[in-house]
Amino acid sequence: MSRRGAKFCFVAYLMATFVFIANQPAKARQKPNKKTSTGVEVIRRDAEKRVDILVDGQPFTSYLYADTIPVLKKTVLYPLRTAKGTIVTRGFPLAPRTGERVDHPHQIGCWFNYGEVNGLDFWNNSNAIPAERRHEMGTIRQRAINHIESGAHTGVLEVTLDWRKPEGKPILREETRFVFHAVPNLRAIDRITTLTALDERVLFKDNKEGMLAIRVARALEHPSAEPLTLTDASGNATEVPVMDNTGVTGMYTNSDGIKGAEVWAKRASWVMLTGIVESDSVTLAIFDHPKNIGYPSYWHARGYGLFAVNPLGQKIFSEGKEELNFALEAGASTTFRYRVFILSGFATREQMAEKHREFIEE
Repeated sequence: MSRRGAKFCFVAYLMATFVFIANQPAKARQKPNKKTSTGVEVIRRDAEKRVDILVDGQPFTSYLYADTIPVLKKTVLYPLRTAKGTIVTRGFPLAPRTGERVDHPHQIGCWFNYGEVNGLDFWNNSNAIPAERRHEMGTIRQRAINHIESGAHTGVLEVTLDWRKPEGKPILREETRFVFHAVPNLRAIDRITTLTALDERVLFKDNKEGMLAIRVARALEHPSAEPLTLTDASGNATEVPVMDNTGVTGMYTNSDGIKGAEVWAKRASWVMLTGIVESDSVTLAIFDHPKNIGYPSYWHARGYGLFAVNPLGQKIFSEGKEELNFALEAGASTTFRYRVFILSGFATREQMAEKHREFIEE
């Protein structure tokens, strides 16, 4: 199918999604926007080292690649907004908001990386890493913006990135195509990422820290009456005290009907997170694809606000019953395909299952 034909099919798909949200009971949704036409603009801001994505002139998200921001050791989409403009991602550390958690400064917006690549940690890198550990960290840097495209319901951004060793030598080349979609009360992002090993074999050792991830706003966390001790792959602990749960409404549901914190370390073809953010009912979902390695993937989705799909951490999530240790020989490539949905309204498990089926058949 041509790209034009694919766009037409996807617009029809999104409109059908809007219909099922609009048909939800009144208590389970916000009033739909009166405006029915949307325009997706993808705008380069080279001086600021970012690309803005606007819908009808209003911000949806921005692609950030500035190496002048010390905490930013990878490219990110930040922040993510609903069709009503409600931000569903955490502000910290770039724009902290009152009442947020301030753990894990590397968890920013929506990103894609991994915790152990030829012994380097691309996931946990931030300006919080002490000097004596920086040799353990990998960095992802922008190489080129290859294509941008705006449209009535769809915008496109294509980029090339380098996954670099601490001394700056790249070990992986990343080619990513973002497709941004908008119809009333619905936003969606497709991320199609191809990783190519350069001049050496690249091993992705089984690790829980990965891979496509979103750090959500405080309101979408799970309420918790217990303090937390959060530990990264290197065993470094962060103590998180008991927090005020006022307005904290998040609830995970996976494709098998498992709910809450139990979705962690379970295989599933999709997971959705529902909650109320600033009076906006939200369904935030990530879809896995059968062509991805390890499908259906394990999920690194935590109640404290980390929402991630990790196809490569099988030994960790299965408690040693499985092991993958995926590797790319020099010159070899693999592609990951994901879809992120941000719905203004609550979707049921049955409705999300139907949308996932349409996604994989598209």
